[in-house]
Amino acid sequence: MENVNKKIVIADSTPTMKKSVSKETFVFLALMILSFSYLSSKMGIGVMFNVIMKTAHELLLNTVFLIMAIAVLAGSFSALLSEFGFIALINMIISPIMKPLYGLPGAASIGAITTYLSDNPAIISLSKDKGFTKYFKEYQIPVLCNLGTAFGMGLILSTFMISQGKGTEFIIPVVIGNLGAIFGSIVSVKFMLRYTKKYYNVDYNIVPLHSEENVNYNKLREIRSGNILERALDAILEGGKNGVEMGLAIIPGVLFICTIVMILTFGPSSIENGIAVYKGVAFEGVNLLPKLGKYLSPILKPLFGFKHAEAIAFPITSLGSVGAALALVSEFLSNGLIGSNEIAVFTAMGMCWSGYLSTHVGMMDALGVRQLANKAIFSHTIGGLCGGIFAHYLYLFYTLIF
Repeated sequence: MENVNKKIVIADSTPTMKKSVSKETFVFLALMILSFSYLSSKMGIGVMFNVIMKTAHELLLNTVFLIMAIAVLAGSFSALLSEFGFIALINMIISPIMKPLYGLPGAASIGAITTYLSDNPAIISLSKDKGFTKYFKEYQIPVLCNLGTAFGMGLILSTFMISQGKGTEFIIPVVIGNLGAIFGSIVSVKFMLRYTKKYYNVDYNIVPLHSEENVNYNKLREIRSGNILERALDAILEGGKNGVEMGLAIIPGVLFICTIVMILTFGPSSIENGIAVYKGVAFEGVNLLPKLGKYLSPILKPLFGFKHAEAIAFPITSLGSVGAALALVSEFLSNGLIGSNEIAVFTAMGMCWSGYLSTHVGMMDALGVRQLANKAIFSHTIGGLCGGIFAHYLYLFYTLIF
């Protein structure tokens, strides 16, 4: 039987064209009118726009710049770790367990580490390097999308979560959340491998894509030029610059997506005589998601341990942007809506999903297998849910032991 019947074809980059005015134009217009009508009927038109603008402004000043600062520090630190071989050491330790856990070669651990230190699309640059892909069989290449996404922004997410505590109380929950993300990534990759094997119609004995003529990633690492001090300074500056770029990149997601989610999550400033009172300040809302969440509470509580329905806003936001989801954490904590269990679950689901709905199609397109995007999304949805459930029960086990 032929090992591979289907080949990866680089996707056509020609923009998709559509009729100027189509059915979706009117559907979109109707949805916009209904949405603004609903919000204005609850708040009033003037108050609604005040809340939108002030919430976005507060998010920019108090959340985006905090995340950017963390991203700069994390970027500089991770660049130092990479420059002086610590990442290579971790990779050497992790590589032997990649095959039994993920069904992927040890080199895949480099992709996981790279995205953990940066973001989802970092895996794409590796997938284009023959020195990296030589260790993979052809059906394993599309799975890199799910593997990389499961660890996207991991370092920044973990650092941010720990920083939200008054001391060290969130360190263990964040560690548990990281373990949950690893579990979710295994589930996602295993699901996706089933689809790619079927798609390529392969057996289990096909050889890797490329010969061993390129640089061995497990034995050699690239370093910057100069002496130790110059290399360290270059790593700090370059890593910090990447952090700034990442911080800027999350601004649209945080301001747009998170403003909408917060308006749908939080309620009015006060209720007087049974009437909602809006003052037009930041973080007011119509309290819609908690109302919907109460219907899901019988499912959410045993699966994730959420004590308040508002917590559902974090995983929902993480579907589109984990950077935007982080903006919810401070408000949830200040309002007493979440605790250590939620931090563990948020870390697992936030890292595992990493805004995959907004990146998966583009990443699969870059890998030349856009037709498998729906399979990748389905697999990753299951993986993120499993990661959150695993983190919750692992945290419960931890509390019982300690």
